[in-house]
Amino acid sequence: MKRLLIIIALVIVFVIAALLLPPIRARLIALTLPDYPDWPTPVAALSGTEEGLVYYPTTSPYDLEIILGHMDLARTTTGKGFLSYPAGASADGPVPAMVIVPGSGGIAPGREHEYAAWFNARGVAAFVVEYYEPRGFSKDSDYLIRTSAVTEFDLIADAFSALRLLGSSPKIDATKIGIIGFSYGGMAARLAMDARIHQALTPDSPPFSLHIDAYGPCYQKLNSRDVGSAPLLTLRGTEDASNDLPACKRREDELRALGTAVTARVYEGAGHAWEITRPRSFSEESPYLSGCELAYDERGKPLLNGEYLNDYAPDASHATKMETRFTSAPKYADCVGYGYIIGRDEAVRAQAYADVEAFIAQAWGIETRSQ
Repeated sequence: MKRLLIIIALVIVFVIAALLLPPIRARLIALTLPDYPDWPTPVAALSGTEEGLVYYPTTSPYDLEIILGHMDLARTTTGKGFLSYPAGASADGPVPAMVIVPGSGGIAPGREHEYAAWFNARGVAAFVVEYYEPRGFSKDSDYLIRTSAVTEFDLIADAFSALRLLGSSPKIDATKIGIIGFSYGGMAARLAMDARIHQALTPDSPPFSLHIDAYGPCYQKLNSRDVGSAPLLTLRGTEDASNDLPACKRREDELRALGTAVTARVYEGAGHAWEITRPRSFSEESPYLSGCELAYDERGKPLLNGEYLNDYAPDASHATKMETRFTSAPKYADCVGYGYIIGRDEAVRAQAYADVEAFIAQAWGIETRSQ
């Protein structure tokens, strides 16, 4: 009898522990999250005199479900970006502009700011988005924590907020604002084609007039039936395992079937992040997904190979949502790989710049110019 009581007591303890563990984990995660910084009042509209560092209003929705139906639950956020104009931009001669969205590692030497200067030299204004610092993370923050705390849908919200901001400048042509993203940001740039997202975030602004996805992963499928009329350029490498090339082709073909003009460039022998100053090498520990598909239902809830990844309510806490991301990792076990080539490749970098220049010239019907 005594032994039976001990067993029953142990079972009760284990049940209670199982029930309490998720809230405890969520609480621990919440304690690791930094506060949002107390920054100056954001600028909602540009006069044309602002350059360099700009604080602007944006939101942190975290999930597609929030964007599509619950934006009242998205956290108000002061965004941060870097604005630069080409010489000669004026209210009498407004110029096109590009929103530049970094990869998951953040703004990288050799890439985002260098692309901004390159655009400026060709008569295009540029706005580099910094999406970690507005949410309290620095470059020294733990990579897994910050990438779980700041999602691709936060990046998309920042990009559309930047679209609205740039469109308010008298020196920018609001009908010619494009978006380019790299890796994590490239995925966001492609997903931003979904017309439902544009209508939810900036219905008062023209949509992005072109999209450029530079080596963005392709495992996500939003199942949108309306992606607008803007063209898409994709840039990928054959030695970049983080881009599942068959999956990328499926995404591109899905867009073509909806009427999108897609230009796909695949560079033989190219790896990942060919613009950055880091020397080209094989990164053994870098994870990637291949062979699985994350599809979204019409509410914006994700399913992995047909199974829902979360069952939390839209108003669940940030920590609970993060914990769900962490604990869903075993569901990806069959499609996680490690290791791919990352780093500077001068030849691919030069070709990518040439392909971007040709694409924007054709899409906008302009002749780019070096200054």
